[in-house]
Amino acid sequence: MTIVEARAETRAITGGAGTHADMHVAAALDPIGGLPGAGEFPATPAGYARLPGWLGGFGTVCLVGIEGTGSYGAGLSRHVTAAGIRVVEVGRSDRQDRRRQGKPRPPGRGQRRPGRPIWPGPRRAQGPGRRRPGRSAR
Repeated sequence: MTIVEARAETRAITGGAGTHADMHVAAALDPIGGLPGAGEFPATPAGYARLPGWLGGFGTVCLVGIEGTGSYGAGLSRHVTAAGIRVVEVGRSDRQDRRRQGKPRPPGRGQRRPGRPIWPGPRRAQGPGRRRPGRSAR
């Protein structure tokens, strides 16, 4: 039996960063889509400088996708580029589209099941014996 090990020096890593005003969230992805690590870094020059080194601890960093390179991610983009790593901008999802979809619901809650009323409440009599208000029974 042969066991193959992927060494950190030879493993290609793709980084991703979600940028926010105070804190950036980064993820390292291996070539098959695995997540070897995720971390938070302060949105300061010291945090920007730590992020490329942290990604490099998982292997050779080939590319980093950064959300919002023109706003919150501008400083991070400059630091990663200065470290010799290629940067691509990752587009943010459209807020209007998200609002149109509404709030996500947890599975099993608020979903209509066959044979159940849409709005829970008291069950009413159904079938030919049901009387309507204002009508007398014959």
